[in-house]
Amino acid sequence: MLEELTAVFPILSCILFLPVVGAIVLWFVDDEDTVRSSTLTIALVELALSVFVLLRFIPESAAMQFAERVQWIPALGISYHLAVDGISVLFVGLTAFLTVLVVVYSWDTIRHQVKLYMMCLLALETTTMGVFLSLDLILFFVFWELMLIPSYFMIKLWGGGAERHYAALKFVIYTLLGSVFMLVGIALLDINYHQWASLHHSDHAYSFDLLELLTVPIPIGQQILIFWLMFLGFAFKAPVFPFHTWLPDALLEGPIGMAVVLAGLKLGTFGFIRFSIPLLPDASKSDTVVMVVVVLGLCAILYGAWMALVQSDFRRLLAYSSVSHLGFVVVGLFALNYQGLQGSLLTMINLGFSTAGLFFIAGFLYSRQQTTQLAAFGGMARQVPLLATFFLIIGLASIGLPGTNGFVGEFLILLGAFEAKWWVGSVAVLGVIFGAAYFLWYYERSMLGPLGSAVKSTMSDLQLREMVIAVSLSIMILWIGLYPSPFLRIMNGSVQALVDRLQQEKTAALDNSVTEGR
Repeated sequence: MLEELTAVFPILSCILFLPVVGAIVLWFVDDEDTVRSSTLTIALVELALSVFVLLRFIPESAAMQFAERVQWIPALGISYHLAVDGISVLFVGLTAFLTVLVVVYSWDTIRHQVKLYMMCLLALETTTMGVFLSLDLILFFVFWELMLIPSYFMIKLWGGGAERHYAALKFVIYTLLGSVFMLVGIALLDINYHQWASLHHSDHAYSFDLLELLTVPIPIGQQILIFWLMFLGFAFKAPVFPFHTWLPDALLEGPIGMAVVLAGLKLGTFGFIRFSIPLLPDASKSDTVVMVVVVLGLCAILYGAWMALVQSDFRRLLAYSSVSHLGFVVVGLFALNYQGLQGSLLTMINLGFSTAGLFFIAGFLYSRQQTTQLAAFGGMARQVPLLATFFLIIGLASIGLPGTNGFVGEFLILLGAFEAKWWVGSVAVLGVIFGAAYFLWYYERSMLGPLGSAVKSTMSDLQLREMVIAVSLSIMILWIGLYPSPFLRIMNGSVQALVDRLQQEKTAALDNSVTEGR
């Protein structure tokens, strides 16, 4: 079992429940300006607490830190168990960071039902934090499902597209469908634990706790079944190709704040590295599983990049770009080596800055032209040089230019892919080329060349709040790109522990086969 470091003060519970408590308090506030300032204050306090956890986190350690554990439903083995390690702690900080930026962006872009919007945003932050902090699978599943409620209303009520009702419903149906499979997989994990506990006369007859489940062997046949059930749950949410069809609709029709969360926080792929791979190591490295999942990842890379290349709407382009980037993450994860896992984890964090940043840029463009269609742009760099500059910086990070955060993660993924199978790395490289093509193509046509006839002559450059967002994202992009060491050190211990577990299971399997042969 992994080492667990208990917190003296329940800071993770504070991080978890502060936003939803703040949302409840907002219910009693009527003045819209007070609602906005109160929401920003809550988000900033949440960010401060998250930064404190990051600063006090012990790097290079695989231990579960700041742990809190209380029995919730003892008869069923369900507990309130929170902790962070090198895999999850960066996502906590990223969630808090993006929430602050979404509040800043929404300050003057959300004009109706402001209070309800801010309450939904804070509720979404709590449920997202719950996904990253939970070590009990039932607790994780509760927060996973609760995310649907604020997400649905944010897309439906504040989306700008004509098909937002359809997009919201499609998002919910797809996620619920995946959740059904995942819940069955969680139940089978508990049943296996119960059978093992009965044979060994354990006092704990049932358990959904990750750390306890890690200590119990699972037959390879059951592992493969549970893996595919969990895979479907996470794949629909990620989304992994070909389960991605809800994403372009949701990102196009929903508000920018919702798009930032959906594109910037990779919850589905987090589920793979948090639960599927460590709990089901034999299934995860099975030849059939690896082949199927890696091929799906490669298809996502190429399909997403190609579809992005032919889009004329910037938000839809970003949706397919997100599918392509997710393919890289999947390929890196199922390379199942140190470089691939580390690169995928870092890329998930990086996308929170680059892809989310591009959606903010899309919002800036929409506020000026009331559309993100290419036909409404052209030569805009002359009128809005600051916007064009930050657009270029964040976009180059998205395509992995050296010196930006995107390069470090994608380079590690490619290293891991080539180490695992040379042809996987070779195909993945094509995605890098296509990625550069679709971004540069769109940027050239929208920002450079002669001034487009549809471009408003009175267009203003970035305002103060927009500058805060753009500068904050650019700082993080360049920091990770030029000095990634602090971020890599945080995750190194947990990634190495995961690799060691995969190797140990492999060694055990080989020993068993030798014994049976004798």
